[in-house]
Amino acid sequence: MARPLDLDLDLRERVVAAVLSGKSCRAVAETFDISVASVVKWTQRHRATGSAAPGKMGGHRPYLLAGEREFLLSRVADEPDISMRALADELAERGIIVSHVSVWNLLRREDQSFKKKRARQRAGSS
Repeated sequence: MARPLDLDLDLRERVVAAVLSGKSCRAVAETFDISVASVVKWTQRHRATGSAAPGKMGGHRPYLLAGEREFLLSRVADEPDISMRALADELAERGIIVSHVSVWNLLRREDQSFKKKRARQRAGSS
């Protein structure tokens, strides 16, 4: 995954200082041999946060169905053969519109498996 370079912080500070001293963004970009867009973005970041340091990249996105975990697990416990599409339909009735894949991803994270039972396997060859 891409990440901002730590060595870049000194350059960012010098670029912002040059812009704050009154030079134009184009002149500063030419002086430091960087793009005008970088000069503008670093200066905007400095004005907004007080620092030209790069912001945090990435992070954790919360699961959409985290609040429905107990409901889904109880439904699967009550009716083990229920389909993912049926669960998604039940969630839609509760006002949560998601795909069956989202339901499957939550159940997979909870180590729920839907393997066929031994008693339901096909008959052997005659």
